[in-house]
Amino acid sequence: MPESSGVRGVKSAARTVALLELLATRGDRPARLDELAEELGVPRSSMYQLLQTLIECGWVRSDTTGSLYGIGIRALLTGTSYLDSDPHVRVVRPYLDEASDALGETIHLARLDGPDVVYLATRESHEYLRTISRVGRRIPAHAGALGKALLAERPDNELPFSEGPLAALTDNTHTTRSTLLADLAEVRERGYSIDREETVTGIAGFGFALRYGTPATDAISCSVPVARLSEAHEARVIAVMREMRTKIESVLPSASGTPDWR
Repeated sequence: MPESSGVRGVKSAARTVALLELLATRGDRPARLDELAEELGVPRSSMYQLLQTLIECGWVRSDTTGSLYGIGIRALLTGTSYLDSDPHVRVVRPYLDEASDALGETIHLARLDGPDVVYLATRESHEYLRTISRVGRRIPAHAGALGKALLAERPDNELPFSEGPLAALTDNTHTTRSTLLADLAEVRERGYSIDREETVTGIAGFGFALRYGTPATDAISCSVPVARLSEAHEARVIAVMREMRTKIESVLPSASGTPDWR
């Protein structure tokens, strides 16, 4: 186990967290015991004992046959608590509503987490409502407007990527570091990021980093179907989202008296 601040990690705790994160990433695809044991490199008997303990605590659930496993309801309670207790999310939510009302498009708030961004809040388009919430889901930071807005706040030599090609979500996603760095240079000059069908085919996005921290960890964005993205509408989206960023950054310093989370 690695050490942090001179404190030796607890192997069983790390294993439990790894299991929960693995189940969470599978979404609606339940896993079998052998799959989980192999993926995490844990003996089958040890994995079974860990699963049974977590089932009793509500962190894992099993089907009626006892052969399939998925994330449990306790994970939802914990995730909801994270959002409810975060002062930034509370402050930003009304401005997401304001932007959504002004533009009639889908508005997001997300946070950088390693090489990914995680959705913290979403206001869906008035013309299209998703049946599955984005909140809590993650996408590669290099693949969309939210992530690129936040990556551009960091020096190129501090970007959270390992060597090798970047994962492609569409034909337009950056898959090389050189093309990504060129795009980030434009983001810095422009002041916001643009996603031209890099995350989802048929969808464009415009991302704005929220600079109430250094470097910024949160960003807002607007997603628009390219079929209705005229030059005039794009200009309005940028103007409204830039205004929302200014408003958010002007009020967030007043959200004091809360812990400075790492």
